[in-house]
Amino acid sequence: MSMTERPIDGHSPGGPLPPDESLSPSWFLGLVLGAVALCVAGLVAVVGLALAFQDDAAAEAVSSTLSVDLKEFSISGQLTAPAGDVTLVIANSGTTTHNLGVRELGVLSADVGPGGSVELALGTLEPGTYEVYCDIAGHLDSGMVNTLTITGGSTGAEGAATVDHNAHEGLTTEEWAAMDEAMMSSMKLFPAETEGKGNPILEPTEIKADGTKVFDLTAEIVDWEVEPGKVVEAWTYNGVVPGPQFLLDRGDKIEVRLVNNLPVDTDIHWHGVHTPNDQDGVAPYTQDPVPGNGGTFTYEFTVDDDAIGMYHAHDHGQLAVVNGMFGVFRVGENPIPYGSTISGVTIPDELQLAVDMPMILNDAGTIGLTLNGKGFPGTEPLVLEQGQWASVTYYNEGLQIHPMHLHQFPQLVYAKDGIPLDDPYWVDTLNIAPGERYTVIFRADDPGTWVWHCHILTHVERTTGMFGMVTAIVVTDNPDFDPDEVPVRPSNWRKTAGGPLTTQG
Repeated sequence: MSMTERPIDGHSPGGPLPPDESLSPSWFLGLVLGAVALCVAGLVAVVGLALAFQDDAAAEAVSSTLSVDLKEFSISGQLTAPAGDVTLVIANSGTTTHNLGVRELGVLSADVGPGGSVELALGTLEPGTYEVYCDIAGHLDSGMVNTLTITGGSTGAEGAATVDHNAHEGLTTEEWAAMDEAMMSSMKLFPAETEGKGNPILEPTEIKADGTKVFDLTAEIVDWEVEPGKVVEAWTYNGVVPGPQFLLDRGDKIEVRLVNNLPVDTDIHWHGVHTPNDQDGVAPYTQDPVPGNGGTFTYEFTVDDDAIGMYHAHDHGQLAVVNGMFGVFRVGENPIPYGSTISGVTIPDELQLAVDMPMILNDAGTIGLTLNGKGFPGTEPLVLEQGQWASVTYYNEGLQIHPMHLHQFPQLVYAKDGIPLDDPYWVDTLNIAPGERYTVIFRADDPGTWVWHCHILTHVERTTGMFGMVTAIVVTDNPDFDPDEVPVRPSNWRKTAGGPLTTQG
């Protein structure tokens, strides 16, 4: 008789069997299956409860990890995420150091070298737009800015974000046309008038009985119109950017009386100039700092060697120099290779320069991307008559390299940091690193307006038009041409009629 058929003798179902009967296999199987069913039901209930809690948590917050790419000079990658916790994985695929900040959050990543990466946790973000940018000096103005968009809902179970492959994708025909108009409009403004001119020639305040030339410099913060309508707080010598030019003869004994009206200490380093150690201008090693708010110091030395140097603040240089405290320091004659033949071109023995000028490059601070303290269209054109020769010394007082490209006219590089080269060479683009000086000459053979600019294109063009480190050379073949008719005519370059050290204007 089966288990279901026999009487249970007063025992409740599932009670013990009489000792004289063996255990039925089917009864045991049923017992096991019943226990399993109870366990499964319990497990389902627990899992269901856990999933319910998980769904509630997911509804409240989504975690997103976005990959962002930095290079010269753009920010791209995953720039959209749902509201919730956001972490950026920032990779540098460029060739120079970058970092990434989020303007509205006031956070900034560590600097990332070429090929490196770093994470930046932003915390919980609400829906909206956030400006992301590179904080390395000059990189924001060069185009390293974009928008991080935080949406109101999840974009997927893993918080997958939309990739912004190209910041210009999706522009309408009207928007492209507006970019064209902005570019042409900005270029037509050149040359534009601005207040203030840098590089004035510094005349001695007095000449002592022993021949010592005394010069006065005041370090001060002034309003400076860097381009039309854009006025910044510039750190200056004598209220101009670049500061006044020292044009000296070898053997001159000089005194430079400095008054410091800055809010911080300062000093003056004579870069590329041979001086006694105690005149090198590096506080506290060679002198005490010159106190702000009226402190004074007098530098005294004799210029024994020819130099194409410069001068700038050393103390707090990361602020003072890039904000405008730099200038030209020239000693002796321009070392032109008269009579030399370089790559088949002979420099005339009796060459007379029409212009001997500095071009000081900057890319940071309040001054930003500028040539001689001005940004396009406020930069000054160089006006020459056809066939005239000009000498230019590039001085890089910025934080980046600048490949300076002159259209049409090859430049003969004949001095590096003021030292004449044994083997001058011709270039159309010359790369100048921070702190370097290169001196070139060229002949203006062909009439026309020829553009002259840094060839890092984001230093000269943006979606709103041309800006920054660009100017032009205007060459005329009209013998009756009056250069003073040009709207902006430089009055502080050394226009030479009888030798490199003759100054006029």
